[in-house]
Amino acid sequence: MTDYHRYALYYAPSAQSDLGLFGNAWLGRDPVRDVELVRPMIDGLDQDEIIAATTSPTRYGLHGTLKPPFALKDGQTRAALEDAVENLCADIAPVTCGPLVLKSISRFLALVPNDPVAALEDLAGTLVRGLDDFRKPEDTAAMNKRRAAGLTARQESYLVAWGYPYVMDEFRFHLTLSNKLDPDQLERFEASLAPLVAPLCKAPFVVDDICLFGDPGDGKPLRLLRRFALRG
Repeated sequence: MTDYHRYALYYAPSAQSDLGLFGNAWLGRDPVRDVELVRPMIDGLDQDEIIAATTSPTRYGLHGTLKPPFALKDGQTRAALEDAVENLCADIAPVTCGPLVLKSISRFLALVPNDPVAALEDLAGTLVRGLDDFRKPEDTAAMNKRRAAGLTARQESYLVAWGYPYVMDEFRFHLTLSNKLDPDQLERFEASLAPLVAPLCKAPFVVDDICLFGDPGDGKPLRLLRRFALRG
């Protein structure tokens, strides 16, 4: 069993689903097979521009963060982490939210589920709390990098307690589609993506499993290691 620099718990659509097919093609990568894919031809967007505008989400794959990336604490193992995730998932029911919508968040594009989202927020909180014994505390340099963005007092308290400022009631689930874009580029990307994602934004958004991702470090792409069904 390969060990990774960091681990994370994400929602990631099945590669065979419509959302998964879109996301893998848009980002040009399959995180299960760890292979590059041919990007789709999209009216109004140049392929080189798409590649340059999606470097960050391409590294992570189409995903929604539930428990942010963390290094394993000394004495913990990936096998023990997987057992703990499986045990947690046995008591968590699948989550159904309103349909996804294409949205701009701080100048990057994302797909965001509509209300109700409380159960999804509870799922994320359960994973953050329930798996914290596996998390190696962040070092001062990493924490200060987070602080440089400007944190509220509550976000600072979460950073200290959980290693990440945007958890619990600061959590906002989203599937990232781009890097931060300048205003003109953001408008063009949104206009070009809207008709492509429209068919994906009709049915309720369902999370019935969660995924363990591994980060090999050195800026290399993350791998989808294992799926865990929500069985509660």
